[in-house]
Amino acid sequence: MKAAIFDLDGTLVDNLRFHVQAWVALSRGLGLDIPAERFEREFNGRRNEEILPALLGRPVPPEELARLAERKESHYRALYAPHLTPLRGARELLTRLGNAGVRLAVASAAPRDNRAFVLDGLGLRPLFSHVIGAEDVTRGKPAPDPFLAAARALAVEPSACVVFEDAVNGILAARAAGMLAVGVTTLTPAEALREAGAHWVIDDFATLPEPLERVLFGGAV
Repeated sequence: MKAAIFDLDGTLVDNLRFHVQAWVALSRGLGLDIPAERFEREFNGRRNEEILPALLGRPVPPEELARLAERKESHYRALYAPHLTPLRGARELLTRLGNAGVRLAVASAAPRDNRAFVLDGLGLRPLFSHVIGAEDVTRGKPAPDPFLAAARALAVEPSACVVFEDAVNGILAARAAGMLAVGVTTLTPAEALREAGAHWVIDDFATLPEPLERVLFGGAV
């Protein structure tokens, strides 16, 4: 396998409950009664530019969108900052992959400040050749665009990529991109990830299924 592409939120870090808390707080502040489950089920993996109009039920002008997005994201970072830590085994797996010559990228709907908060806060950025964000694509997950952009940046064919993802939308995007997909069960149940098309499902990165180990490190493509 030539490349591994990682989602950020819920994959490299187990932070989604803090995102959900921030979304619920924002929606209540706007006079909306949006259950946490909707953010978990429908919006996980999607861009703020897609989430906010869906939440409000109307087009959102750019200035208002930027203001509301920053209100939510700054609240999320304040909530999660005391808990910032990589998912178990993440740093070790990234180091192993890099040492094995596997090219690494992040493909995430997270805004730039959130990506910096995690990748720089944990010192993970040097392990990745490229970081693809929401601003780099026109469509977020479940469209394949973020993962295809990562493959182009890494100069590898989609079929030579493995994606690590926690969200159903992300698994759907990886499969639509023609990539192998590994589901991470930080928030989404294993069965839902499998139903979306995940080839393997893991709880964290500390122990990988033997067939996945062979794909990543044994030369299989």
